[in-house]
Amino acid sequence: MARAPPDEPGEVLSLREVAEFQEKVYRFYRVHRRDLPWRNTHDAYSILVSEMMLQQTQVERVLERYPRFIARFPDFSALAKASFPEVLGEWQGLGYNRRAIFLHRIARLVVDEYAGRLPDDEGTLSSFPGIGEATAASLVAFVFNRPSIVIETNVRRVFLHCFFEGHSVVRDREIRPLVAATCDRESPREWYYALMDLGSALKKRIPNPNRRSAHYRKQAAFEGSDRMVRGRILAILVREGAVRESDLPPMLGIDRNRAAGILETLEKEGFLKREGGTAVLL
Repeated sequence: MARAPPDEPGEVLSLREVAEFQEKVYRFYRVHRRDLPWRNTHDAYSILVSEMMLQQTQVERVLERYPRFIARFPDFSALAKASFPEVLGEWQGLGYNRRAIFLHRIARLVVDEYAGRLPDDEGTLSSFPGIGEATAASLVAFVFNRPSIVIETNVRRVFLHCFFEGHSVVRDREIRPLVAATCDRESPREWYYALMDLGSALKKRIPNPNRRSAHYRKQAAFEGSDRMVRGRILAILVREGAVRESDLPPMLGIDRNRAAGILETLEKEGFLKREGGTAVLL
């Protein structure tokens, strides 16, 4: 369904175009719907955990870790009561470990300030640690089944493919009015699941349309990166609880200055504290 993008951000599609697009997406979804555990629940906590895990992590890897995490910490109260080393230990394998800190802080915030219930206001949600506008919009749709404007990687891919063929450097502000106009307001939850499944399939079938997004960034190589070293340091601390800083360079195969710099960053981010030459997980 190729169509020239709107000339003005406020211009929307006709009712016929919206209906045709929705039918195309739902037709695919009826046949190819993915059965994912976080789609089979309306529990706010379980959906929040999935959304945090799915930030920057492939579905396949989340599928491995999500059931274990939910079994270990089944609700906001259980996660809030857990120590951070317990939470980080269960997070291992997902990468981008700051999300574990954010999720732990969110659980405590929800328990302490919202009586254990996730607020349904998009603005409030976007102010929570690690939850920006995109994740807040997703939570409104998936937890509360209310219309919102969700633009994540798979949704973006569908709109670039269907509406911006032949265009390069497309910004989300150009996509946004089309997402708003086509949202199934009666069932936004299923609608965005359908879009995401179609977007995931498109990635495997055609050259990735997201490369034409102004927001596209190729992920830096992981091997040998500071991100890899950070993960290895945290894995050591999860296992040992504490480690002498002088022991880390030979363990990791890096020089002392690099190790010290990464430890300093991890300390600032709230993962650990450094005392007397020893790094201790908080």
